[in-house]
Amino acid sequence: MKQSHFIYLRGLRHAEHTVFAVNDGQKYYTDPQFGKKMAYSSGQQVKRSVIEALDMPFAAMTFNWEINKKDLAEMKEPHSPCDPSFTDQLLGGYMKAEKDTMTVKRRSPLSISAMRPLHPLLGGLERDNEGEAVAFDRSSMSSHHNVNVYITDDKGKRTLIEQDALEDWLSSNNRSLGAKYYNPTKQSRATGLFTYDIAIDLRTLFCVSTNKLEPELFPKIEEKLRAEGWIEGKNIFGKCLICPEEKRKEIIPALAHALINWRITSNQARTFSLMETLAIAISENANQIAYTIRGELRDDTERPTAFPVIDETTNAKLFITPIASGYISGIKGVSNALDEAEKYLINVMEKFDYENQ
Repeated sequence: MKQSHFIYLRGLRHAEHTVFAVNDGQKYYTDPQFGKKMAYSSGQQVKRSVIEALDMPFAAMTFNWEINKKDLAEMKEPHSPCDPSFTDQLLGGYMKAEKDTMTVKRRSPLSISAMRPLHPLLGGLERDNEGEAVAFDRSSMSSHHNVNVYITDDKGKRTLIEQDALEDWLSSNNRSLGAKYYNPTKQSRATGLFTYDIAIDLRTLFCVSTNKLEPELFPKIEEKLRAEGWIEGKNIFGKCLICPEEKRKEIIPALAHALINWRITSNQARTFSLMETLAIAISENANQIAYTIRGELRDDTERPTAFPVIDETTNAKLFITPIASGYISGIKGVSNALDEAEKYLINVMEKFDYENQ
């Protein structure tokens, strides 16, 4: 049987009252069929979360600034060392383009989708019409805090009211003011069942091209890799250097763990969600993972509804956690499902013959 060059993975997660990424509120797009606002985490954010979950040393970035004639500092494009001996560079890809020098670019062997609702009717934005009103209350210690009250005239000029005048105004108007801060921010939160897809190209996972027409390596970095024991090889894309076996054995378990256990931790503490995993599907066939974890539409009700499906009859390896039974009827998971998913990924990646493609 012909050796497959790809691993496809689909994950199903539950998110609750959280924020993936902020751009004037939780980022969203509108589904054209149902007209629903769909909260999402971009593929770039998911990729960054996966790379951070590797828990391996990162390459040092170079941040470039330019001071202009007015002594104002302007940030320019940051540069990476473009050195695949660092795991984040090998797996995440890189590009460096500067004037009067060669451009190098490596495409990541990981293709990652956005994390988005499993179905337009199974995930979305909370209170996306009214927004969320955020209250900050310290009234239990009101004497410890300061309260400033301003009066605004017809021309928009604001003047701070003195304490004595403020107390007279409160008494005459039967009002009180606590040490509170109220902010009608119009923020939206994401809740529902969300899915993401990852494709791993095994042909380039540990192979770096030595093609001089579209270089992935600076000459000095290529010399460094050869000195560190990278192996001369060839794949479908041409001549390449192959990561040494001992380093592959170090990276593969870390990558398998990161692909299963990544979390978005860059959102605010008050909107943190565990984003617990319900199921993972893995296959060498992209269609099979789509069949395995999907949403199905019901139109036999007054209003269209949808329900999540985990299909155990498909040709994909399926790993279901106990949490899934809380959202999908008839499904039973096991507590070591994600550990087994890791082991399966490790086995598939270790079995691939990187040196004889």
